[in-house]
Amino acid sequence: MPCLFCSIIAGDIPCQKVYEDESVLAFLDIGPVSEGHTLILPKAHAENLGTGLAADAEMLMSVVYKIAPSIMTAVGADGYNLGMNHGECAGQDVMHTHLHIMPRKKGVARSFAKTYPSQDSLAATAEKIRAALIV
Repeated sequence: MPCLFCSIIAGDIPCQKVYEDESVLAFLDIGPVSEGHTLILPKAHAENLGTGLAADAEMLMSVVYKIAPSIMTAVGADGYNLGMNHGECAGQDVMHTHLHIMPRKKGVARSFAKTYPSQDSLAATAEKIRAALIV
């Protein structure tokens, strides 16, 4: 079975893209734990951070540095969680290295429960993030 994220990178499966460069793709999670929950992944396939290149890890953090402030601005967040699951036992659902940015707001209980907003809602959030990007 082909890798879901490789299919998204190839454009075979649509996503709500918020950022892309030659090496990295960032798009909204379809089961977000908060508004603006974004996945960042290297375009080069590696099952997890330990099987990829050190340069991939550096690129992921570089993109976090670039886009996290814009995501926070777009959704009115006061902070964010970063998350990476390494292996099935740790909750990795897609075996392609990826990092989560989960925006958080003061006064809103922190939850890691998935929600399932409509595609229209995700598209509106993605547009707000793209409009706020300063990269």
